[in-house]
Amino acid sequence: MSSYHSSLMRLLDERGYIHQVTDAAALDALAARLEQAEVDVTAEPQALADSRRVRGLISFHDPAGNRLEAFYGAEIDDTPFSPGRSISGFRTGPLGLGHAVLTVENIDAVMPFYLDVLGFGLSDYMQKPFRAYFFHINARHHSLALIETGKNGMHHLMVELFSLDDVGQSYDVALSEPGRVSVTLGRHTNDLMTSFYAKTPSSFMIECGWGGREIDPPTWRAFELQDGPSLWGHERVWLPPADREMAREMRMRAAAAGLRAPVQVMDGNYKLMPGTCPWWDGVGKAG
Repeated sequence: MSSYHSSLMRLLDERGYIHQVTDAAALDALAARLEQAEVDVTAEPQALADSRRVRGLISFHDPAGNRLEAFYGAEIDDTPFSPGRSISGFRTGPLGLGHAVLTVENIDAVMPFYLDVLGFGLSDYMQKPFRAYFFHINARHHSLALIETGKNGMHHLMVELFSLDDVGQSYDVALSEPGRVSVTLGRHTNDLMTSFYAKTPSSFMIECGWGGREIDPPTWRAFELQDGPSLWGHERVWLPPADREMAREMRMRAAAAGLRAPVQVMDGNYKLMPGTCPWWDGVGKAG
């Protein structure tokens, strides 16, 4: 697998979207691939790289005009992360920061850039209540998604926490500020994340989630989502009324059909309990 395929999303800020590659050779290979695809690439000056705390940096734009940066040699802080309030921590590491979702005028005009040029894989997609495509670059179900809204912009950034209680407590904090919650607590059908979305001062949203699904990229096969974006909850105040009603009806149909999914947990993050039927519990132990 080419080095740029193992790029990890590391940071999003007002400047654009930043990705890491392994070394200088990998950065040169990525720049050459971009130029071969007729994408303009800028080798950024060392002063900008120094300000990003990286050794080498290039920038380019996707077809929607979003500025992207790729780098190698990130400086590692010797001081452990200290959160602003007590939390269990964020699930990052080899999975990258989380995921970013962009709004685009036309998905078909943007998708080939991420699939064919940058090497993302398609995880799944849906056509209603809105058109959205989800892309992976590692075992995280998706690191990028595109939502077709008729305009280009930033929709949301997802961060995943180690504890469901962290999400619930963050939800309480967000609910204490009128208008802060843009999508209520709920669970997704594709990445199985339990989450809510809060509006940031920059207008785009932060999704605060727990229990995201992992996939096996070499064997994963993309498919169309037929049950909407959420198993339950996730009332989206940003959707037009007709689309909100469609999303609500899809959740009701999923509930009526008994659509369920196992909770995604890590070792040490759960406790097994017996069921309600002693005979069935005995069968399970015997198996």
